[in-house]
Amino acid sequence: MDEHGTSAEAGHGEMLAVRYTGGEGDAGIRAAREARPAVGPGEVLVRVAAAGLNRADLMQRAGVYPPPSGASEIPGLEVSGTVVEVGPAAGLPGEGRFAVGDEVCALLAGGGYAEYVAVPAGQLMAVPDGVDLVDAAALPEVACTVWSTMSERGGVRAGDVVLVHGGSGGIGSFAVQYLAAIGGRVLSTAGGPQKCERVRALGAEDVFDHRAAEPGAFAEWVLERTGGRGADVILDVVGGPYLDANVRCLAEEGRIVVIAAQGGVKAEGFNLMRLVAKRGWLTGATLRSRPVVEKARIVAGTERAVSPLVAAGRIDLSVAARFPLAEAAAAQEWFDHAARAGKVLLVTDPADADHAPGEPGDGAAEARA
Repeated sequence: MDEHGTSAEAGHGEMLAVRYTGGEGDAGIRAAREARPAVGPGEVLVRVAAAGLNRADLMQRAGVYPPPSGASEIPGLEVSGTVVEVGPAAGLPGEGRFAVGDEVCALLAGGGYAEYVAVPAGQLMAVPDGVDLVDAAALPEVACTVWSTMSERGGVRAGDVVLVHGGSGGIGSFAVQYLAAIGGRVLSTAGGPQKCERVRALGAEDVFDHRAAEPGAFAEWVLERTGGRGADVILDVVGGPYLDANVRCLAEEGRIVVIAAQGGVKAEGFNLMRLVAKRGWLTGATLRSRPVVEKARIVAGTERAVSPLVAAGRIDLSVAARFPLAEAAAAQEWFDHAARAGKVLLVTDPADADHAPGEPGDGAAEARA
């Protein structure tokens, strides 16, 4: 390390990175050598150990969720790794906290599917005690999303009934554990008996199998489980098709937080006065496009509130599979498999991988999740 806090490996050099080409199928994604990113003021350079896959990565590949202006075109919204270079000060939050050699995980606007990534210092958090560096890549995006939507935006308090849609997914499985850990009464939806059992094991009081019922039937189930009162907060990833049913099972003064619209953006035939009559709140939230200072605030709040729960073993990162970085296309295909539950990671060291392309969705890695 030199007098500026830069390691010997920092500076000029190449890295393996994954980019989208716009082609169909596997031709639409490629891994190739390219220059490492330069480190700007207020940033640090991280040698990536692993990157987490998220639904947003697939949306970007499909051309419907481009990165914010100025962000890397390389996909990937969260990584774990080691600091190898610290850029000059810029008066931004988080500067000076981490030094070369520190193990960290980071929230990104893009750039994670690579061996190196430049990150604003305020978007780094320490790897929680007892968490493997590779698996720590499963933490930043999901933890920041859950904390900012449930504790900040949703205002969840101990004793609240919270309905989590998609409780077996990356966001859902984390949300169920976090909400249970802070004293919430968690109900959830999931698809199929195996996923429902898994979500119960994560801490949900009960789980509704949406594959075994008519669309929206969860509303009556929630009302039955709550004695007609409904859910205080609903975390929704489905979007328009669930809006009417969400409002039906919302408690008075309840809050619906929409973070994705996997089922579509339109709610046909929805009567807005049902929400008004309950004095309910309908809100949405995203992380990727927020300003750097705002992201730093969320990362700091998440680290204070969530990392101790992870370190204490009250939240498991639920890693389902680890693919080599060069096999990003196969990893995304597996991510979209109906049987997948938990987080999927891309690892820069193939020795850290535990899943080979072509394995079925119910493989050994998922059984460990």
